Amino acid sequence: MTVRFPIYLDYQATTPLDPRVFDAMIPYYRERFGNPHSVTHRFGWETEAAVDEARAAIAALIGAEAKALHFTSGATEANNLAIKGVMEAMSAAKPHLVVAASEHKCVLESARAMARRGCRLTILPVQPSGLVDLDRLAEALTPETALVSVMAVNNEIGVIQPLARIGALCRERGVWFHCDAAQAFGKIPLDVEAMKIDLMSLSAHKIYGPKGVGALYVRRARPRVRIVPQLSGGGQEAGIRSGTLAPALCVGFGEAARIAAEEMASETERVATLMRGFRERLLAAHPGIRVNGDLVHRYPGNLNLSFPGIDGERLLAEVPELALSSGAACASATSGPSYVLEAIGLPPVLARSSLRIGIGRFTTPEEMETAAERLIAAVARLGGVRAHEETA
Repeated sequence: MTVRFPIYLDYQATTPLDPRVFDAMIPYYRERFGNPHSVTHRFGWETEAAVDEARAAIAALIGAEAKALHFTSGATEANNLAIKGVMEAMSAAKPHLVVAASEHKCVLESARAMARRGCRLTILPVQPSGLVDLDRLAEALTPETALVSVMAVNNEIGVIQPLARIGALCRERGVWFHCDAAQAFGKIPLDVEAMKIDLMSLSAHKIYGPKGVGALYVRRARPRVRIVPQLSGGGQEAGIRSGTLAPALCVGFGEAARIAAEEMASETERVATLMRGFRERLLAAHPGIRVNGDLVHRYPGNLNLSFPGIDGERLLAEVPELALSSGAACASATSGPSYVLEAIGLPPVLARSSLRIGIGRFTTPEEMETAAERLIAAVARLGGVRAHEETA
């Protein structure tokens, strides 16, 4: 099989739109163009029905009832709505908020925004593995704690947090548990009931769906979560998020969820096999390469590596035929080392030597073999991790 360049290895930033998803969306840009909130004629009825079907498919993938799922413009809006909405509703009685230090920027910035409005914020350190220390989390909770926010799969290092244990702890202490699942949805099994998750943020473009649409799950009962809407308007989405929905985007999100539900198990196994071979080949050539994040509790499609003695940006420049990342896409405009890598204890010089490799549904074995060859050669040209170790 011929390898086409550049090879895309940045699936954590975004995923290609699956052709099956695109096909499902097309009618809702053409003949089925109605406003789903227009309830007096056929054009509105058919798009409303399509949106409801998509909502049900997405909710089913997290074990939720469809009515508890509210469409947003993406996971960033969902995270803002969850954190600000809950804290505004609860701040008079319970003004304390806890978030992990390795959370996505939009979670951290939403939490800091609430701190500027008078809430008390605890940024919980993570262990060198990237995992939350449950004992430290328990110590951080007080009678005034309203919300804990911990992401399911980290976007930079791929670690999977112990969601069920965090959820059980929060439920026992009467604290809402919000989970940013943008990098986990459709890739690992999720169940808001079993994991006792009260709010969950989702994104379509991380699972081969369209950009511009996401969702927020908000628990409706046993117990019911109160949330203050952040947009004023016509009261769409059960009053949680006003604004006219885009039926094509919602349908695309639903189709992406349906495909993910069918293919998750086989895809995870395939991706794990590809990434394991890639990692082993790199480490055989350069044993000094460091894998960042827990080696067991991780999503296999994400691999974060440090190359001691080599600047990550310079290494990227050496392999222009590989579409890689030296950090999270959300922080690409900022300078300095990754705050996630600093949170797990990497020194700045080692954090700056890191690259993130992300693979997925359309990655081929030939692409992985070629990518490994190009990276191994580039490391050798730049002085080589092995040479760096030998002279240390």
